[in-house]
Amino acid sequence: MILIKRPLVLVPYDYNPDFVGRSEILKNLKQQLGYGRRQGAATPRPRVALHGLGGTCPEVSVFWVHASSAERFRQSYASIAQECQVPSYDDPKMDMLLLVKKWLERQDCGRWLMVIDNADDTQVFFGQPTEPIKTGTSSPDRNLARYLPECTHGAILVTTRNRQTGLRLAQGKGPIEIRNMDEDESGQLLRITLNGVSATAAELSTLSSRLEYLPLALVQATSFMQENAISASDYLQLLNKSDQNLVDLLSEEFESVGRDSGTPRALAETWILSFEQIQQQDVFTGEILSLMSLFDRQAIPPKFLSYNKHQHTGEPMTEIRFIKALGVLKAFSFVTEDKDHKLNMHRLIQLVTRKWLVNKGTMQRFTGQALLAVSQAYPYGNYKNRTVCGAYLPHAYAVLESEDTESKDERAARASLLHCVAGFFSYQGRWKDAEKFQLKAVKWRKVVLGDEHPDTLTSIANLASTYRNQGRWKEAETLEVQVMEMRKKVLGDEHPDTLTSIANLASTYWNQGRWKEAETLQVQVMEMRKKVPGDEHPDTLTSIANLACTWKSQGRLEDALTLLQSCLHVQQQNLGLDHPNAISTRTTLIRWTKEATQIL
Repeated sequence: MILIKRPLVLVPYDYNPDFVGRSEILKNLKQQLGYGRRQGAATPRPRVALHGLGGTCPEVSVFWVHASSAERFRQSYASIAQECQVPSYDDPKMDMLLLVKKWLERQDCGRWLMVIDNADDTQVFFGQPTEPIKTGTSSPDRNLARYLPECTHGAILVTTRNRQTGLRLAQGKGPIEIRNMDEDESGQLLRITLNGVSATAAELSTLSSRLEYLPLALVQATSFMQENAISASDYLQLLNKSDQNLVDLLSEEFESVGRDSGTPRALAETWILSFEQIQQQDVFTGEILSLMSLFDRQAIPPKFLSYNKHQHTGEPMTEIRFIKALGVLKAFSFVTEDKDHKLNMHRLIQLVTRKWLVNKGTMQRFTGQALLAVSQAYPYGNYKNRTVCGAYLPHAYAVLESEDTESKDERAARASLLHCVAGFFSYQGRWKDAEKFQLKAVKWRKVVLGDEHPDTLTSIANLASTYRNQGRWKEAETLEVQVMEMRKKVLGDEHPDTLTSIANLASTYWNQGRWKEAETLQVQVMEMRKKVPGDEHPDTLTSIANLACTWKSQGRLEDALTLLQSCLHVQQQNLGLDHPNAISTRTTLIRWTKEATQIL
């Protein structure tokens, strides 16, 4: 046996002259490992984990152990045994892992640091063995944590993309999180690695921001610029042209000092490897990641994900399973959760996840699921639902981008979502946006439901209303007459939807100064609504207010004031003082009263 009289450094990488120190992280790491203190003054902390998104002591021996798989872990231990001439290391009957563990625990080995690198797969270390372990036999692949040495003269540093694995390997101690670089660190890294490539300070700052201050993405970018002899300005132009360009650039292979030869040579492939690992371990978790990538990346409501079911069994998502699935995604830093329990995805992670879906041929399936999820959750846009509609609007935009919908359910969901979003735009007075979405809603509802379906007629009626609000009276009138006649035919003369159509047509007549025609229709609607749904129903009150406006326009101001006063009294009692209808009626009544006073 070789006793360690001088420190050994068994690290399979060359010195990296371009290394940019993360000073605060290194300081924290040394403190937690116990190095920097005089020997014997304190016991080093046995284990520390460094956790972060993929891409990020002289008297002590350093042993580097690759942990991306059980086989690589075993190979690293075999290298330690051979280099250090551990007794019996060449005996094929001995358990090599147990041999190295016991040897490192011996006091005469001196102080050491073991780096467990790329320990992302929890099952490699904590999975249940398939058979009992016998002395003198090789160990199973799925229970390697037992071979990590435990002693006061050694420390273990774990690097991982999976916070859950890091937490367990550090024996319950929270891992040190390596976040993205700050502006100064990323600028320093770019200046060192660009090596003569033309770039201004402003371009470096923009590049850092565009690549989210991720060290591996920045190094990959500078490698591409050097290999293809382009400037930072040219590279930025490529990035800014399209998301596809960004994903393609992240998928470019590159070489750098200190990269493990066994890991992917492109940032996108590094993440995709983690996606595959997650998918293999739990299908639900992979499906949630896939689905999330198709919403807007910020403030994703968990509600959108609760509609998900197992792709093979149809089994619904349970609350516990959902929490555990999110836990895995958060552990890999692919997803974060804010204080309101909304979920967020890293922009680059989102784009690479979409690339993964395309590669697997599952993009269309998850696009349909995302559309169904938002459509089922998005309410019709009005005063009551204004807050939810505003919060969900970015997600509605995201799922409506693709029109490659195949199933009838998906086409119906698209039509419904377009209809509800158009309602929100109408509430806000954004008539052009409302018109754009209503036209699409009418188109899809005709395809899915047919020309005479009540929902189709509702969308046409809303489009007519938008024309009316833009002063496009003739276009509005044409559609309103069409809807009114169709509703009379399908629903009957006294149906609430038919009465709404008549009232809308009356409003269009009123706006054109056709008072008599408007009054005739308004009286008809008011009398019908007094019967059903009743005198105090908001729709009836709206009819009364509209008739009051027509009387005023005809010069019957006193009759109009009396009618409007009775309407306001009931509105305030039933709807409240702050309801938009009550406020509108009160404002109108005050204005008319002033006019009446001036006349007198």
